[in-house]
Amino acid sequence: MSHIHVIGAGLAGLACAVRLAGSGHRVSVYEAAARAGGRCRSFHDEKLGCVIDNGNHLMLSGNHALMDYLDEINASNRLVGPDQAAFDFYDVPSGERWTLRLDDGLVQSWILKESRRVPGTRLSEYLSFIKMMTARGERHITDVLDTGSELYRRFWEPLVVSALNTAPECAAVSLLRPVLRETFLKGGAYCRPLIAGTSLDDSLVEPALAFLQHKGVEFRFHSRITALEKTGGRIAAIKLGEQNIRMDSDDKIVLAVPSWTARQLLPGFQTPDEGEAIVNVHYRLDHASHQSRESQGPMKMIGLVGGLVHWVFERGSIVSVTISAADKVAQRRADDIAAEAWAEVAKSMNYGDMRMPPFRVIKEKRATFSATPDANHRRTGPKTDWSNLALAGDWTDTGLPATIEGAIRSGHAAAAYLAGTIKENRDGLALYGNSETEAERMMT
Repeated sequence: MSHIHVIGAGLAGLACAVRLAGSGHRVSVYEAAARAGGRCRSFHDEKLGCVIDNGNHLMLSGNHALMDYLDEINASNRLVGPDQAAFDFYDVPSGERWTLRLDDGLVQSWILKESRRVPGTRLSEYLSFIKMMTARGERHITDVLDTGSELYRRFWEPLVVSALNTAPECAAVSLLRPVLRETFLKGGAYCRPLIAGTSLDDSLVEPALAFLQHKGVEFRFHSRITALEKTGGRIAAIKLGEQNIRMDSDDKIVLAVPSWTARQLLPGFQTPDEGEAIVNVHYRLDHASHQSRESQGPMKMIGLVGGLVHWVFERGSIVSVTISAADKVAQRRADDIAAEAWAEVAKSMNYGDMRMPPFRVIKEKRATFSATPDANHRRTGPKTDWSNLALAGDWTDTGLPATIEGAIRSGHAAAAYLAGTIKENRDGLALYGNSETEAERMMT
């Protein structure tokens, strides 16, 4: 088996390393930071006195690559969520509440019942699903949908901003469509919301590290790759500070780094522009408040419409909020963001007049690429111009927006490419896997 060097220990790099090591390859992983996880890292916050996640990540039961990854690292029980696809919402301006509850099968009878539809929406507005799935060309979301409808304000706009981290007037229909196809349009069984039970580290990172260490994978943290030496159509060496790591004839490399790092290491290489911020705020409830709410279950989440905050997650004593497409919000003072967000949290979560608890604001200013039609055209698959180099990362051409599911798929695609299980279909498109069905699934 060849020696494969994985540069980057975010979820794309970890998923790739797990797949390769599980197949018997010799693998080394290099990470510039002190620990693995990338955007899915957790850390102990001294101000709050507990472990918090860098940001909130909502996953869905239909994320098949994620589920495969969890199976591989023996962590299938590390995510928590309700037994059905039910999403609570709160309208900030009006104070109105509702629950969007999907049917498990393909037939969604709730659309026919006014009492189960999104409040204020008409049956005819749901024809927008057909418009979304049949729109041709690279269109923006607002080119296809009626922005004056109540369904747009209370369903489509929150969904687009949350899934694509891009304003609807800029976001590409082609990047929302696969999200719908793999979740909502398959029914509630594929759309159950899931979050990390304890922390992202505990659910997605530590089990992978344990698996890889068991497989004898070498980890090198605090190891920033500064250059790739290219000779004769292949990568001849990795430059790590003053050290040159020479590549043997059958050695291979996976570059699982952010897009801006890929451009630095591969001058002239085209990637999507990184551009969309996400702001997360974590609050820690005091002991009495936490105890009084324990009976409500281990996790509660609610989507907010028409305000600053998009999602609120309550897990134990930590209440976290996510603000997506947050370039302007990220420019504001942390105290101001926390205060405005807490006012919405307190109302939506029925906290009454509870004073704002201690908080931590985390601004991810380059959280994702902008999910625009132009950015989508600038994405590429795992194959590169260098025979022994593959790419991975949620910014590569996974067919999905920048998500955990996309990151893991990119790692699996890079592993398949380097392992030689890539093939070409009759249209010349690269397909991955051992069968046409599996290949199509990997390209979705």
